[in-house]
Amino acid sequence: MAQASTTERPPRVLPRWVIPGAGFVLALMGGVSYAWGSFVVPLTGKFGWTTAEATLPFTVFMVVFALGMVPAGRLQDRYGPRRVALAGAGVFLLAYGLAYLVGRVGHPLWLVGTYGFLGGTGCALTYACVAPPARKWFPDRPGFAISLGVAGFGLAAVLFSPLKADLLIPSWGVEGTLLFLGLLVAGLSALAALVLRDPPPGWAPPQRGSGSPRPAVESLRGDAQPRELLRSPIFYMIWGTFALVMVGGLMAIGLIKPYGQLTLGLPAGRAAWAMSLFALVNGLGRPLAGYLGDRIGPLRVMVATFTVQTAVFLAFPVVAVALSPYYLASALLGWGYAVTLALFPAVTAWCFGPKNLGMNYGLVFTAFGMGALGSVIGSWLFDVTGSYTPAFLLAGGTTGLGLLLAVALKRGYRLP
Repeated sequence: MAQASTTERPPRVLPRWVIPGAGFVLALMGGVSYAWGSFVVPLTGKFGWTTAEATLPFTVFMVVFALGMVPAGRLQDRYGPRRVALAGAGVFLLAYGLAYLVGRVGHPLWLVGTYGFLGGTGCALTYACVAPPARKWFPDRPGFAISLGVAGFGLAAVLFSPLKADLLIPSWGVEGTLLFLGLLVAGLSALAALVLRDPPPGWAPPQRGSGSPRPAVESLRGDAQPRELLRSPIFYMIWGTFALVMVGGLMAIGLIKPYGQLTLGLPAGRAAWAMSLFALVNGLGRPLAGYLGDRIGPLRVMVATFTVQTAVFLAFPVVAVALSPYYLASALLGWGYAVTLALFPAVTAWCFGPKNLGMNYGLVFTAFGMGALGSVIGSWLFDVTGSYTPAFLLAGGTTGLGLLLAVALKRGYRLP
């Protein structure tokens, strides 16, 4: 009598491409909240707020989002992506639900606390769960998998800003739009969270032909703990590069459209196309940036991109004096933003390992909050000088310093 086989079947797992797909949805929903600009004019008209008061919820959102990535990443590492992303979906629902009551309160601080603080917290909880599981499921192509997930954040403005401005707000008003977006963001975030999971112990990607991409760099520090990361000089080089380049990137977001209107004299619609082009290249360019990072090395892509980005910033006031170069320059700056947001999580994983990537990248991501000062500084420089040239020159200078740090990072640690 034949004996039954004692070989155990491996546990059934979902197709691994589902993981970056779920991350894309989480990032897209976070980007819906990040794309605040459509609310500014309706809020000033309805409640008589100043532009600064109507923008304050977004400013608080950005700061809480950036700083909240540290504890959110720690929770992701400890409890796994599904639980933390579900918690983020719940916080989103609470944030939007309370923000819906702004019509009864009528004070900007209500949106600061609800949309700004709670919304930023929800975004941190969900966004912290995008990169780590993608990296763990794709050790053979980490840059592409991570960048495919974070692409959702970049595309949200392209998809939802016109939807808010042209359909939702005119039809349902500010309050109705907030309620609808809350249900949409919380619902889709929860569905995406249910799909997320880490690979089972001992799991390895399927073997393919010799042409299959492999990790470009082994982890320099193994699976480093956050305290080890904070003691490592390479962390501060990565953080400084990210912060300096983001100053320029976020300054560009704030300057491109008003530059077209006030300097080139373009109608608002044509100037908005430049911003739409920036956002489209930013979103669609992230997977391409990740793919190139896997194939030729992330630092090579960064150095080449930051070189072009520095040149574009410095030449912008001189070259972008007609419609075609204005659009081209906007697209190139969008590519720089795509490379920055796509490759820094992968670089963090390559340097410090995937195990604690949630909190480790959260610590790196605090540089995003510092970079957010770029939009404030750019507007202040225009108010003082009456020209956008100093702001673009400053953005070129900070990006150039980031480029020098990226070169030092590449050569000092022999990263590809």
